[in-house]
Amino acid sequence: MTIKRADKIAETIHELISGLLIKGVKDPRIGFTTITGVKVSDDLHLATVYFSVVGDDTEKKSTEKGLNSARGFIRKELGKNLRMRYVPDITFRYDVSQDYGRRIDSLLEEIKTMEPGDDTENSN
Repeated sequence: MTIKRADKIAETIHELISGLLIKGVKDPRIGFTTITGVKVSDDLHLATVYFSVVGDDTEKKSTEKGLNSARGFIRKELGKNLRMRYVPDITFRYDVSQDYGRRIDSLLEEIKTMEPGDDTENSN
C-alpha cells in the first residue's frame, strides 16, 4: 500500500504542532491540549488540525480561540521545518470523537447495571 504525500505531511505537521504546544506556544488559553489528528488536502494547501482538551465547553472554546490566535506563529514555525514551497493554511477543530466514545461507554455501563428483564424503555 502506498502512502500519499499528504498523509506524510499530515504526520509531520502533527508532530511539529504537538511539540510547539509543549514548548513554543505561550497562550494561557491553551491548557491541556492534545493534537488528535491532522488531515491535509490532496493539493497540500489546507490542513485541518483536530484537538482535544481537558475541561468543559468554556475550556474548549477558549482553547480554540487560543489556537486560532497562534495560527500565524504556528505556520511560521511549520515553514521553518517543512521542506515545502507552500505551508498549508491551518484550521483548528475540536475532535468530538472522544466525547462520543465517553457517551458510548456511559451507555454501556448503564446497560450493565440494568436488571435482567428490566425494561424501563418500553414501559408504556
